[in-house]
Amino acid sequence: MIRGRIGLLCVVLLAGLAARGAAGAALLAHREVLPNGIVLLVAERPAVPIVAVRVLMRAGAVYDPADRGGLANLTGAVLTRGTAKRTGPELDTAIEFVGGSVEAGAGRDSLTVSMTTQKKDLTLGLDLVSEVVLTPTFPEAEVTRKVAEIQAAIKRSEEDPGTVAARALSRLVFEGHPYGRPVEGTRESVGRLTRDDVVKFYRERARPDTAVIAVVGAVTVDEARREILARFGSWARPADPPATAPMATAPSTTREETVKRELTQTTIMFGRQAILQTDPDYFPLAVASYVLGGGSASRLYTRVREESGLAYSVYSWASPWRHGASFAVSAQTRTAEAPKVIAMIREELARMGREPVAERELGLAKQYLIGSFPLRLDTSGKVADFLVAIEDRGLGLDYADRYKERIGKVTAADVQRVAAKYFTPAAFNLVVVGETK
Repeated sequence: MIRGRIGLLCVVLLAGLAARGAAGAALLAHREVLPNGIVLLVAERPAVPIVAVRVLMRAGAVYDPADRGGLANLTGAVLTRGTAKRTGPELDTAIEFVGGSVEAGAGRDSLTVSMTTQKKDLTLGLDLVSEVVLTPTFPEAEVTRKVAEIQAAIKRSEEDPGTVAARALSRLVFEGHPYGRPVEGTRESVGRLTRDDVVKFYRERARPDTAVIAVVGAVTVDEARREILARFGSWARPADPPATAPMATAPSTTREETVKRELTQTTIMFGRQAILQTDPDYFPLAVASYVLGGGSASRLYTRVREESGLAYSVYSWASPWRHGASFAVSAQTRTAEAPKVIAMIREELARMGREPVAERELGLAKQYLIGSFPLRLDTSGKVADFLVAIEDRGLGLDYADRYKERIGKVTAADVQRVAAKYFTPAAFNLVVVGETK
């Protein structure tokens, strides 16, 4: 379970793009499939002298072997640390000299290489990206160094109650599924990883027929196609079909878990599996989530924090991924007040499905989701991130426009129906981190 409002942020990004209107959606991007299976997406922004490139590959943590947690994360961390032509420092120097950037990293579902540069330096930028994607060397010393860095970061994160709660909740919500394991792995699992593991993982998972390349900025479709084909056209598609990850299925039972820590405040997290963005009910669920705990006008914020003064923070969010989704509610409160806050959250979850939301609540939620953050996609990089995400999840290039339309059509009855289905308190797992009383 990713801590914070990540699902809400995704919604906001979609809403921001949707705010451009039908004309903007129609011109969002050109899409084509190259001969070796790469999906190429090109968004022409001639007025912006910056070009952003994203190469997304289905090589995320969901594909980690059960005994090699953190392998995708480690692979992403060392991907830019050396190629057949340059060392990691040489690559850094080359792109930094022209004021650009080349980075890589892995998440739950995918591994992404990101590049941003001025249009005049696009040739160099694409050369570096192709080196990183096609000829990484994964130097032994860099793997060893990154393993130590990741282990140290995991150790530090174990002092953060929110991270501890999120990891425990993921394990309960996605029991038996790779989503139940932390993307970064554990100190023990990362300590077992070797360069051979990284090389094997990348060789098996990085392939053109599961890759998406987005090019956004001061380029034409013809130019982008020519440049990408020149560098990636010879990337051979393997004969065997790509491996697939399982879809998450909900556990048969829900559980409660307390992680005892000597703290002055307690972190509370409720969570359950939810629905993908391809499900029509995702739109009323997004509205319901905002009404419940999406902002300072939400029911949870108003009752738990404003009226009762019982929580430092309280919010809810949906997190849709490729192979599953979750819905969560989180609060931080004084330890003595934790039982009251838990009871209030359960009451508000139940009330969402028991009675229709007021028209004012509904209107505020829809207005916020559609139009509050149009600047979330104000750079070529953000547009490129959006494009590879919607392609990877199979949402279609018209999704931004459909999102605006579908959110606008959500009724109070829709919200109540979806809340009755997904907000039943008994269906939630619960994690409490703090001192027990």
